[in-house]
Amino acid sequence: MTTAPRREVLEKLTPVLTKRWLSPNAWALRTYEQLDGYQALKKALKAHPDDLIQLIKDSGLRGRGGAGFPTGLKWGFIPQGDGKPHYLVVNADEGEPGTCKDLPLMTHDPHSLIEGVIIASYAIRAERAYIYIRGEAVHAARRLRNAVVEAYDKGYIGQNILGSGFNLEVVVHSGAGAYICGEETALLDSLEGFRGQPRLRPPFPATHGLYASPTVVNNVGTIASVPYIVLGGADWWRTMGTEKSSGPMIYSLSGRINNPGQYECSMGITLRELIELAGGMRPGHELRFWTPGGSSTPLLTADHLDVPLDFEGVAGAGSILGTTATQIFSDQDCPVYATYRWLEFYHHESCGKCTPCREGNYWMVRVYERILSGRGTHEDLDTLLDTCDNILGRSFCGLGDGATSPVTSSLQYFKQDYLDYIEGRTAPRLSEKALVGAH
Repeated sequence: MTTAPRREVLEKLTPVLTKRWLSPNAWALRTYEQLDGYQALKKALKAHPDDLIQLIKDSGLRGRGGAGFPTGLKWGFIPQGDGKPHYLVVNADEGEPGTCKDLPLMTHDPHSLIEGVIIASYAIRAERAYIYIRGEAVHAARRLRNAVVEAYDKGYIGQNILGSGFNLEVVVHSGAGAYICGEETALLDSLEGFRGQPRLRPPFPATHGLYASPTVVNNVGTIASVPYIVLGGADWWRTMGTEKSSGPMIYSLSGRINNPGQYECSMGITLRELIELAGGMRPGHELRFWTPGGSSTPLLTADHLDVPLDFEGVAGAGSILGTTATQIFSDQDCPVYATYRWLEFYHHESCGKCTPCREGNYWMVRVYERILSGRGTHEDLDTLLDTCDNILGRSFCGLGDGATSPVTSSLQYFKQDYLDYIEGRTAPRLSEKALVGAH
């Protein structure tokens, strides 16, 4: 049975990016224009590009893809007057386990992303923009491509946009479904037609990105926020969130709650309040552990219910806000088995370029299989920590680092669960026969 959230908790809901999602035919241009669509573009085209970059800096907008890097600062890194073409690339390759905020945005309100793309491109003086979308996201890609066609037909994209003299071409590119292509330099290699593998940095994309030219790579939620800031202003944006983590954020709640889904709230809301908005925990379930930002962020526990879910608050608790993919597990879920399933994913998705990630994840999966099949030893726990130590900070990109997060955090908070498998108090979760068949 669900209970209604308290009034003060309901007031934490701030539908900005999600405000059109429930409108009839929300994805259509006509609906978008009726609800302030492309008004921000008309306003932006009357401003100097440098003023737009300063506006984004003043708003405090930070990247919504996981790292939380200041967006205006990233735009300002693009060298001007260098004689090279500039590019905007939108990272829509959403593939983190538990993450599901960008695909519904592109499905229900694709024009908000496209308007943001046009404004951002104008600000960094780019005349070509790419939206790199995950290959499996067929429905979202269709909606996005249709919206691009509508925008071309209406003169919002193309030559001399709205008589401003600004030209822009927008390409929607579907990837092949590789998680590694969510890493920005692997995405750029994939976009250029090469195998998706991370590049050595420096040089950075701001000076040597797509086709060795200055490039801004931003997440879907980051770019879709831009029109609202242009229309409402930096001060309005800062009325939401916290001093260092401004604006609203879409929190993707899944797991043992009554009403999983997308909840757009001011940054700084707590998990206790989010669970209340989601109708509480399912009957018979009590919160045990959760991820604040997807499977690559260190696990938190019921002791962290009141941690502010902003960049600084989550970091202070020893985790990362990440993609705000809040996966909620109860006392009926096993943290050892959950970590094993996540590790299987990272082992499968490793591009294989660097030894620590390629070999480390492979062997950690084998250790977890040994523990979960009742054949584990106490030395296995030392092996896991030692392997994580050789992956963290030594991998070519963040995939390896992220893979260690659930391992080290689950051992930190739930070591007894591991010992219960090793010492025979918990029945084996996996059978040796099944593992032999799997390999």
